[in-house]
Amino acid sequence: MFNPTLAASFGRQQPRFAAAYRQIGAETGVAAATPHRLVAMLYDGFMEALAEARGAMRAREIERKGRAINRAIRILEEGLRGGLNLEAGGKLAADLNDLYGYVTLRLTQANLRNDEAMLDECQRLLQPLREAWMSISSPDGRADA
Repeated sequence: MFNPTLAASFGRQQPRFAAAYRQIGAETGVAAATPHRLVAMLYDGFMEALAEARGAMRAREIERKGRAINRAIRILEEGLRGGLNLEAGGKLAADLNDLYGYVTLRLTQANLRNDEAMLDECQRLLQPLREAWMSISSPDGRADA
């Protein structure tokens, strides 16, 4: 039978349930992903965080903007930059390391100055890398979904 009190309670908790569902989906995707797919997921997550930060800037939601930019920085620093092998990767790894460091700096400045153009710059710098990464097959020959 319909209970209006429970229905109202569910409506208030729905964003929390949706967040939990997304978290479980992300964890499942990570557990089953190839190393190639993991990098693709990092690039996708970075772009999603930038889009969220841009929307939060426009809506003047400072806390949400800060969380989104922080997420983008963590993806860069802990995921993409942290996964570089500077010894074996040679000049390419060193260049990527420098690029990720620069983008991290610009994201921090974008957050402090509330500057959407800086977010756009970060996206322009990493979008070609994302597209190039997506265009190659994973080393085991499987196409990543």
